[in-house]
Amino acid sequence: MPGQIRISARQLMILTTLYTVGSAILIIPSGMAEVAKQDAWMAALVGVVAGLLVLYLYIKLASLYPQKTLIGIMEALLGKWLGKAVGLLFFATFFINAPVPVLFYLGNFMTTQMIPETPMPAVNILFALIILLAVRLGLEVIARSAELMFPLFILLYISFTGLIVSNIKLENVQPVLEAGVGPIWSAALSFVSTAFLPHIILLMIFPASVNRFDQARKAIFTGSLIGGLMLVVVVSLAILVLGPDLTARNIYPSYALAKKISIGNFLQRIEAIMATMWFISLFFRITLYMHSTVTAIAQIFRLKNDRQLVLPLGILLVALSTIVYPNVPYQQAYDTKTWIPYILSLGLFFPLLLLSIHALKRLVTKKNNKPDDKRENRGEDGA
Repeated sequence: MPGQIRISARQLMILTTLYTVGSAILIIPSGMAEVAKQDAWMAALVGVVAGLLVLYLYIKLASLYPQKTLIGIMEALLGKWLGKAVGLLFFATFFINAPVPVLFYLGNFMTTQMIPETPMPAVNILFALIILLAVRLGLEVIARSAELMFPLFILLYISFTGLIVSNIKLENVQPVLEAGVGPIWSAALSFVSTAFLPHIILLMIFPASVNRFDQARKAIFTGSLIGGLMLVVVVSLAILVLGPDLTARNIYPSYALAKKISIGNFLQRIEAIMATMWFISLFFRITLYMHSTVTAIAQIFRLKNDRQLVLPLGILLVALSTIVYPNVPYQQAYDTKTWIPYILSLGLFFPLLLLSIHALKRLVTKKNNKPDDKRENRGEDGA
């Protein structure tokens, strides 16, 4: 149970950084360039600021119930049975709309860019097995593995950005604000919906599973900021190197960027090595999705051991990942027309609703206590 598992603030920061980068490093530049063109880098910066404001909302909600997970908060505010029902609906829809599509992205990326003759289900099954092993071993093992993999991730990221800088063409970002500020807001919303709004499920870990709340609050904020700025750099490089048109047409612009790396006739064709960086961030994104879902279901049904849920959910994950998107055009239409309203309702409006219910309950409690206080005062005066 979350009360028994404890991770350090440093581990939470690393997990949050990898979770924020996640699948966004592969798919965000394309959609943002399609909307904001050469101003996508500005939209990414606006998205980071907006994302940190959303994160403040989650931290505020967590601070009101520091010993409870998201399911516990729902039960405390909505009542036991309604809280359980809403929690089950919340995580059932989230499972279909978050870890399943991310596993699809991974399989589609591998089979279209690196190993085209391999069937996608085979890739998904192999990757899912590693994820399920991590989920079964628990949050502490996931956090420790993140600590081990993080230096490699940072090394590959620095190498990626450093080696591609020589290909920058400043004319690709000109003219600035050609279409005005309107497209920037739309692209920033796309950025926030992919990189920051899914952070709501981290309330299954934070703060109930972290040693100290004050340090954990700073850690989750810092990790999100680092991850967000890393994404800003990738979006900026995609525009500066590939140009807005090529970035928008390419499904995975960051992989196309890696193909551009060429130092003399010696250091080139290293995109497969750079892909390791994306595999690390994708792994932790899906693993935290799955861990949160397993923990939530175990808490809803009061299961003593949540490990028995890992295999059935893993089978569902693989099966749904092969059918969730019939084709790439459907995927792109879903990401722009369905995903954004869906994650806004879960990641913004739902926590606002919970905070409103908390404020309303507090107000009612204060009103109920006031007459009692007056009676006590009158009794003391009479005595």
